[in-house]
Order: sequence, then structure tokens, then C-alpha cells
Amino acid sequence: MIAKKIGVADAILYAAPSYIEDLGNPTKPYDLRHADFVNMDRNGMMLKGLNSLGLGLTEANFPLLTDSYLVMWELVKQGAGIGVLDAYIGDAEPAVARVLPDLEPLSFPIWLVAHRELTTSRRIRRVYDFLAEELKR
Repeated sequence: MIAKKIGVADAILYAAPSYIEDLGNPTKPYDLRHADFVNMDRNGMMLKGLNSLGLGLTEANFPLLTDSYLVMWELVKQGAGIGVLDAYIGDAEPAVARVLPDLEPLSFPIWLVAHRELTTSRRIRRVYDFLAEELKR
């Protein structure tokens, strides 16, 4: 596989407005200590990352686990809990709102990955280069 880092994105907390209201419209990280999060992480990195922002969460805050980004996003939009999303995607979705909008975002790299045939196929290389350029942030 061949990979190229094409950018860095901000990960922000999002939830359905009704879920935010049910939490009492939190204003500080500690206010989320009883919130449910929709998790896509089996190794605890999300818990560690969120706690580095002062949230004080435990594994009990992550009752929902899925291996599908689409399922996680739909659960968040339907009010099942809070999700951590790329700000570019989350801010474009009218069914959700930022939770703690002033909270410092988590940053994560964006990688474009292709099969090694990238080096032997001009057609694949052109598509890869086009995608890399268009997806840059």
C-alpha cells in the first residue's frame, strides 16, 4: 500500500439538538460526565483523547459501539448520544449541533491510501493525484 498525508482535520463533539437539551445544554467539559457517546474505537483512544480535554469520562459513557462510521453518524443524528466527527462533515449537517462549541478540537491526520499498482499504472496514478489535490484541506 502507498499512503500520502493530505491534511489534518479537527474532530468536534456533535449531537442532536434534542440530546444536547436533554443534557441540560452543557457549557463546560464536566457537564458531560453523564452523557452517552457513540463509539467507534475498541482500543480506548477516544476515551483518552476526550479525557485529555478535561471531560472526565469512563467506559460507562460509551454504551454504544459500532464498526461503521455511517451507523455511528446516524445514531448521533437520531439523538442516541454524542459523536466525535470531522468538523467539515459535522458543520454541514443540519440535524446536529456542536456540543461545547468552545472546546478545543482534537486533530487527526487525513491519509489517502492506494494499492502499490499506483507506481505501475498511469491511470491509477492520475486518479490518485487528482484525489490528493481535491481532498487537501
